[in-house]
Amino acid sequence: MAIQAIEQTDKRLRFEVPGSRRPSTYFFAVVLTVGGLGFLLAGLSPFVDTNLLPFTDTRTLSRIPQGVAMIFYGVLALLASAYYWMSLVLNLGAGYNEFDKDKNLLTIYRSGFPGKNRHIKFTHDLDKITGLKVEIKGGLNPARSLFLKIRGANNVRLSPIGQPPALVTVEDQAAAVARFLNIGIEGI
Repeated sequence: MAIQAIEQTDKRLRFEVPGSRRPSTYFFAVVLTVGGLGFLLAGLSPFVDTNLLPFTDTRTLSRIPQGVAMIFYGVLALLASAYYWMSLVLNLGAGYNEFDKDKNLLTIYRSGFPGKNRHIKFTHDLDKITGLKVEIKGGLNPARSLFLKIRGANNVRLSPIGQPPALVTVEDQAAAVARFLNIGIEGI
């Protein structure tokens, strides 16, 4: 995952949050597209009595159940790949976390799917921020998350969901936010 950009002045601190445009998303989109097309063409070959795949002879497959099953799995893979390609085009989850002392405002922005939730924007007063919480879990399902503790509200997550950011990134962000807002860090 790319290191998040930090823009800082005396009155403003801003972190860019990466979205779904990661190498793993591109990989799965390509694999599902190629695999789905392969299954679909292999399943259609017995129905049209023509070999639609140049590197193998799929005309010998029986129409039912093998041809129908191959078509079904091919269509499912292509639908899943369409979701991946759409998330790449829309860059789902991308946004920023901004702390503005002039406006006394925390702004968290993320991009979503088209519709009423295309642009998701939360704002909180900086005065209500009581601290910073860092969660680090190792093992098979690691988690490295940064949360703001806000008086009268639930903890607000600053880290992206999905692939955990590098430990150095979480530490740098926690230190920058704590210094900027003059608050304590919990969990390190």
